[in-house]
Amino acid sequence: MFGVIVNVLTVLLGSSLGLIFKKGIKEKYITAVMTGIGLCTLCIGVSGMLRGENTLVAIISMVLGALVGTALDLDGKINSLGDGISKKFKKKGDKTSIAEGFVTASLLFCIGSMTIIGSLEAGLKGDNTTLITKAILDLFSSMMLSASLGIGVIFAAGFVFVFQGGLVLLSGLLAPVLTDAAVAEITCVGSLMIFALGLNLIGITKIKVANYFPALIFAPAVCVLFNVINPLIDKLLAYIS
Repeated sequence: MFGVIVNVLTVLLGSSLGLIFKKGIKEKYITAVMTGIGLCTLCIGVSGMLRGENTLVAIISMVLGALVGTALDLDGKINSLGDGISKKFKKKGDKTSIAEGFVTASLLFCIGSMTIIGSLEAGLKGDNTTLITKAILDLFSSMMLSASLGIGVIFAAGFVFVFQGGLVLLSGLLAPVLTDAAVAEITCVGSLMIFALGLNLIGITKIKVANYFPALIFAPAVCVLFNVINPLIDKLLAYIS
């Protein structure tokens, strides 16, 4: 868990520094930076989507994730939590959404091969190299995000701890499931959500991205299902021919 703790601390430190720097920046510059962050988020989303190897896996995962997430109203629950926190921390005149900052940062910090592979390496081999490298990257990312999206980013440290910590603790059980193909599809599905966040950040859409979170769980499950079904289909086709 050493790498996870380091990552959590770098997110807390980076977010805190970003909030400090934000105080001396005029609103027009913050708006410009937010647009820039949105454009970069779109770029990250596109690059991650291209890692997917099976479009059908992404489609099924997103559909199932949307159904479950909407039924549970994950977006509404996160926004309600954000509204509660806003009453205590948000300053008058601050236009940034705590929920938006939390969701955006959580996805950017936790979706990607470095998170999954690094957590598996830490859990199975005790090797924290990848997670620590990621932690350094997240230090600067959290600084920029909190300067533009506000205090919501700092709460993403909790999501990093739960998500990465869970992967480390369950690495022995998850390793057989999280194959290279499964990691690619999780990255693809997560990047679709990151792309949606980018559209939200630059003001084009208001997609309830949090409602798609369950898709991250469905992606590896659908991969396993396809691995079971594909050989059966091949045998059936061979028998028919």
